[in-house]
This record gives sequence, C-alpha cells and structure tokens, in this order.
Amino acid sequence: MSERDAISNDGRLDSEAVREHLRVYFIMGSVNSRRPAAEVLTEAIAGGVTIFQFREKGPGALTGEAKVNLARELQGICRAHGVPFIVNDDIDLATRLDADGVHVGQDDEPARVLREKLGSRKIIGVSAHTPEEVRQAIDDGADYLGIGPVYPTSSKDDARPVQGTILIQNLRKEGITIPLVGIGGITAENASPVFAAGADGVSVISAIAGADHPQEAAAAFARLAAR
Repeated sequence: MSERDAISNDGRLDSEAVREHLRVYFIMGSVNSRRPAAEVLTEAIAGGVTIFQFREKGPGALTGEAKVNLARELQGICRAHGVPFIVNDDIDLATRLDADGVHVGQDDEPARVLREKLGSRKIIGVSAHTPEEVRQAIDDGADYLGIGPVYPTSSKDDARPVQGTILIQNLRKEGITIPLVGIGGITAENASPVFAAGADGVSVISAIAGADHPQEAAAAFARLAAR
C-alpha cells in the first residue's frame, strides 16, 4: 500500500482509502488451500482482491520461521501489486515484517493498545459482533470493523452465532460511518445482501482459497463490489 494513498495531510490514515481497500478482502493461510498459498494469492489479486490478511491458524498451521517465511513471501506478492498486507492477531509478526496493519478479535489486545505499539500509519481492524463492541472499537481508534458472522462458516472453529446483516444495517441507520466489512460464510452467491446492508466490503476465505480457479472467484466478488 502506498503511503500517498492511505495517509492524509495530518499524518493519519485516510478512512476513505481504507474503505476502498476493503471491497474484496481475502483472508488465507497455508491450511486454507490445497495449492501453494503464493499461487492462490497471486491469482486472487489478478482477479480483483483489494486487501489481504495473513491468517495462519488451525490444525497443521505453520509456526516459527516457517510461518514467518510464508508471511514474508505473501507480503512480497502484495507489495508488488499495491495490495495492503494485514496480519491476523500476531503483533510481533506484523512488527517484524512492517506489515500494513493488523486485525484482531475481541479476545486480543484492544485497538488503543495496538495504536500505541504500531503508530498512526498502520491499519487496525477489529472484529465486532454487538453494538457495544462496535462502540468500544471505535472509541479505541480502530480503522475498520469486521462485522459478523453474517452466514454460517466452517473456516473458524470459534465463530460466534450467525446474525445475518442486521447489525450492519442498524449501524448504518444509526449514522455510524466507520468502514465496515462483512465476515463469515460469504460467497459470490450471497454477498449482494451484505453490500446492500451497508458494508463497504466482504471478507472471504474458503470461497477464494478453496476455489478451483481463484482468479475467477475473486473476479466474481470484484464485480459485486463495483455495483
């Protein structure tokens, strides 16, 4: 991600630039695809992925230097294509690689603590599932929120109860303008209601990582995001 694209004149992140990057939010680690992650990511970016989150979790996930090396490889692909590289839940890794940002859940360090560690020029995303969590994340200085799970998902063992698009709709009705991305079980077939509810983008794991043709899968989401 170019700093010129994301940093405003006062040194803070430009929320509109963040909003644009959220349109097709691809999340993947080595366990999410039968093919090498680098191949899948390269094809997905060619299809229209606008931001990427490295999430190396689950049975068989890499650890130690193997995890670092894969992250560095995927970060290089993102940088070559101008796609922001976000690290899930591993602040040490994000700092070591000088990632573009981090994404955390409700059981991780709050955004205000992360901001102190990472500074004003990094993207901080927070998963939120209730109006109270949304307000707290905004107060803590999050740059965007992941709202869900919208649909049932098999990608996360600790997923919260499915809530559809109602929270996204309600937040927009209340005038909350922070960038929002829908999370959980989203496919090209069910993504339209998420955008219609007011989400700026959709986050996807299986629908792209598990696709036979990741480029085509990503392109389907890109077309929906452009409507």
